[in-house]
Amino acid sequence: MSEQEPPKIEFPCDYPIKVLGASHPEFHEHVLRIMDFHAPGFDRSKISIRDSSKGSWQSITVVITATGKPQLEEIFAELKTSSRVKMVL
Repeated sequence: MSEQEPPKIEFPCDYPIKVLGASHPEFHEHVLRIMDFHAPGFDRSKISIRDSSKGSWQSITVVITATGKPQLEEIFAELKTSSRVKMVL
């Protein structure tokens, strides 16, 4: 059996990034500050926020126009610098 290569992403493209973390204003500020820096001008109307059933956790999904793999790697690394961020998908 041959291994399949993962699909190649063609840049630029719309790229959703989901960040899971503790529900807190600092969490929101951290996510938006990083997106503003790495993807200036992203469409804020494409942000979706979902609360956990008890409201202590949130997921924030932001759709950016990704320009390349280095940009995505920098965003993922910088998002993880906050102790409030638990996972980035």
